[in-house]
Amino acid sequence: MAQESPKNSAAEIPVTSNGQLEDSHEHSFNRDLKHSLPVGLGLSETKITSHGFDGAKEGAVEAGQFPSSSASPKSSVISPSSAAASRLAGQGCDLIIPTGGRAQQKSGPVVLADEVKNPAMEKLELVRKWSLNTYKCTRQIISEKLGRGSRTVDLELEAQIDILRDNKKKYENILRLAQTLSTQLFQMVHTQRQLGDAFADLSLKSLELHEEFGYNADTQKLLAKNGETLLGAINFFIASVNTLVNKTIEDTLLTVKQYESARIEYDAYRTDLEELNLGPRDANTLPKIEQSQQLFQVHKEKYDKMRNDVSIKLKFLEENKVKVLHNQLVLFHNAIAAYFAGNQKQLEQTLKQFHIKLKTPGADAPSWLEEQ
Repeated sequence: MAQESPKNSAAEIPVTSNGQLEDSHEHSFNRDLKHSLPVGLGLSETKITSHGFDGAKEGAVEAGQFPSSSASPKSSVISPSSAAASRLAGQGCDLIIPTGGRAQQKSGPVVLADEVKNPAMEKLELVRKWSLNTYKCTRQIISEKLGRGSRTVDLELEAQIDILRDNKKKYENILRLAQTLSTQLFQMVHTQRQLGDAFADLSLKSLELHEEFGYNADTQKLLAKNGETLLGAINFFIASVNTLVNKTIEDTLLTVKQYESARIEYDAYRTDLEELNLGPRDANTLPKIEQSQQLFQVHKEKYDKMRNDVSIKLKFLEENKVKVLHNQLVLFHNAIAAYFAGNQKQLEQTLKQFHIKLKTPGADAPSWLEEQ
């Protein structure tokens, strides 16, 4: 490839601060450039760039071969002024005019995409809202306990809730006593069965007291059998009351807790809105008042919904409680009366009336013959 003499090279034209050409320094600059370049290095292997408009700054010289070899040897020059650009254009140089003080770079199409939501920012926003809501509710609770804050009260609903909680405590006491009775009755039945077996053994070994031991053995076994029947009725009573207390009533009380939480939130945001309405109304406070009004409306709807849910559940609970306890109390009374009266037939009929099936000993573990 033929090399061009450095005399034909294009150099960056220095300019003054007002953008005019400084011809007095042109020959000296070209002479310095000639001595600074290696011997035999043509302008086709040289790229001169400038990184700003300041005429006091010198250009950077970078050696390298341009991709296109078919075109005539040219250099890309970023000119600081239009006058210098016109002069260099006559020398066969390609000009790239900078925009904003930097060289323009050719690139592909630019695609503007929507900002991707950051999961961390979303979690942070949720934590912020939760913290603010917790703070408001805590402040409301403390102010109510200190007697400074107002509290929304539904007298009729609050009275029903208090009765329900008091009844739950009483039912739990009945349930605990019934479980104690069942445990003691089981121990007595077990003792009676062992005593009956001992009488039966002595009846076989003591010929002179065969009949006496035999009568006592039969009596104890009969009492043990009746005791097992009574024990089945008591356990059925315990299971039904336990379901009523620890599932049905507890589910209603869980809804009551949600209602009370909604009431606290409602009062907290109501207090905030009242405080903002009492303050001045200007350009800074009006957006806050509008936002507080929206939050208040949301929590008011939630409070009204929870209050309606509690009222419905209390109504259905009362109906279910009366029905369940009526049947269980009748069962308990008839079974106890028949057992202590010694009426075995009446005791068995009581269990059949309530569809109670007693488990015979060993019923849970079938024999190997039955499994086959």
